[in-house]
Amino acid sequence: MTEALEVTIHRSFAEIAAADWDAVACPESTDGGRPIDPFTTYRFLSALERSGSTGGGSGWQAHPLVVRENGQIIAATPLYVKSHSQGEYIFDFNWADAWQRAGGRYYPKLQIAVPFTPATGRRFLTRAGKEIEGTAALIDAARQIVANNRLSSVHVTFCTEAEADRGEAMGLLRRTTQQYHWENRGYDCYDDFLGDLSSRKRKALRKERAQAQAFGGTIRTLTGNQIEPRHWDAFWAFYQDTGSRKWGTPYLTRAFFDEINATMRDDALLILAERNGRPVAGALNFIGRDTLYGRYWGCIEDHPFLHFELCYHQAIDWAIANKLCRVEAGAQGEHKLARGYLPVACHSLHWIADPGFRAAIERYLDAERSAVGEEIEVVTAFGPFRRGEVQERD
Repeated sequence: MTEALEVTIHRSFAEIAAADWDAVACPESTDGGRPIDPFTTYRFLSALERSGSTGGGSGWQAHPLVVRENGQIIAATPLYVKSHSQGEYIFDFNWADAWQRAGGRYYPKLQIAVPFTPATGRRFLTRAGKEIEGTAALIDAARQIVANNRLSSVHVTFCTEAEADRGEAMGLLRRTTQQYHWENRGYDCYDDFLGDLSSRKRKALRKERAQAQAFGGTIRTLTGNQIEPRHWDAFWAFYQDTGSRKWGTPYLTRAFFDEINATMRDDALLILAERNGRPVAGALNFIGRDTLYGRYWGCIEDHPFLHFELCYHQAIDWAIANKLCRVEAGAQGEHKLARGYLPVACHSLHWIADPGFRAAIERYLDAERSAVGEEIEVVTAFGPFRRGEVQERD
């Protein structure tokens, strides 16, 4: 780190001006276009904070780091102090258990991430040309905070591959996991996509969509001013149902959706199934410059295959119509493979303060990385595409 660089840690995003944060988070949107990543924008991170989804008793306390050079922000990162490992989607529960069984204190820890959001994006937000020194300053600062406060670790989740390369070169441990993404290979319509699948898979998806769309109602896609407060009321009921079944307590508060309605309507795509004029199921997506990000789903009525229709098929339809490059449908879900979503590697970085524990984690990650690489290769080969289709289009 050069003497010209000043690193500060803040108590909340409210201490940072939105324009200053977005100057490093999404400089590409200064032309009025969409940000590449909607989740690291000031409006998304501050919506989490203002709504009480983070902070308070959530276990996610924001302490964003900012690097300045001659008074100008050249780098920043969304840093959180965590008192648990929930809402991360690249999980370290077994690490915490092992360390605490050995008599150590794993929590609190530091987390560089977008809370509750398993979407790959830049975590070390830097101005163009400042990637190396900005990233180095942020990583050094995070490690120093760990040392000064006798914390166990710092974790950087869903970072880009380039960031993983730089972090690994600085001594952080690299972890590889996987998700399932759909790639737009120049399709003009959904039938073009189906044409790339094997005959058996093509017929299966046509049958699945027909059954889903016969639920007795209509499906609507809404964005921008098309989304009304009543739609958020309906989606809140869906989200609560899913959250209570999956996590016990939903991560997001009702106020978060009001914040999104106020500041991010144009970044949101809400896909609703309505029956007799009443929304009965829905999927919430966020729109990036070239990617549609599927985030939440829920329902108050069960209908065969409606989940797959709203979350996966309708997302593909919308991405093709709007010429987006891909759909990232969130964490987990091998069932996505049959619907044209192929496995891709996701990356994270980890700094473990204790040398012995760090060595044990490193051995584990080496074995895990090899297994994940083999699984991606095998699963891709047995995917739904006609034999050789993926390789030919690549």
